Amino acid sequence: MAKKFYVVWAGRETGIFTSWDYTKKQVDKFPQAKYKSFPTEAEAKAAFSAKSKAGAATKTTSSSKAKMDLSSHEVMVFTDGGCEPNPGKAGSGMAIYRDGAVAELWFGLYNPNGTNNSAELNALYQALLVAQKAIKANQSVKILSDSQYSINCITNWAYGWKSKGWKRKTAGDIANLEVIKQAHELYDAIKDDMEIEHVAAHVGIEGNELADRMSIYAIDQKLTEFVKYDKPLDIAAILSLRTG
Repeated sequence: MAKKFYVVWAGRETGIFTSWDYTKKQVDKFPQAKYKSFPTEAEAKAAFSAKSKAGAATKTTSSSKAKMDLSSHEVMVFTDGGCEPNPGKAGSGMAIYRDGAVAELWFGLYNPNGTNNSAELNALYQALLVAQKAIKANQSVKILSDSQYSINCITNWAYGWKSKGWKRKTAGDIANLEVIKQAHELYDAIKDDMEIEHVAAHVGIEGNELADRMSIYAIDQKLTEFVKYDKPLDIAAILSLRTG
């Protein structure tokens, strides 16, 4: 049987999956679930990206390359997560800009049995830790993630889940609950002193592209810790690395 790629736009977890059994758990009895199978990964990625960009409803704003202002905040943190396949080998990446220039790249949190969503959430939590330090140093800070799922989990849905004892309205456990709890607690404590913004993926936003390369670098390096990239910050060379 030919391998298929399953896109879930609305479900318990969203993303591109290679296992129907796993996909079915995300959409079965989920209200207004939206999903479809594709014969190739390229078609699945294109379909997921197109509909996610068109249909994303959020409290945050969306950015494009033309609108990106890297000097709007003293500290700007881009995050991304990668997974090959999904579920499969996962890693997280982060790019930190200070005063409009890239200052640090981070990567790691490799999980041989992760998902794209778990990798995105791990990256977002690391960004919140950076934001907390920036706030303590009286610096303005913004986090930029291309994962609407992660942003919604931390800034929106978690309030309802928490009020119900970390349970869903419908049947089924909350995926990635441990990191969601940690990230939400931190977000709730610092949310009045920071911003989180959703950005489109793979449209040429340098910070997003760098975070993407770091997430895949984490997979290639199989590094379970989250560490600073210690090689020269040669942007062109880093952008030439494998993409997610």
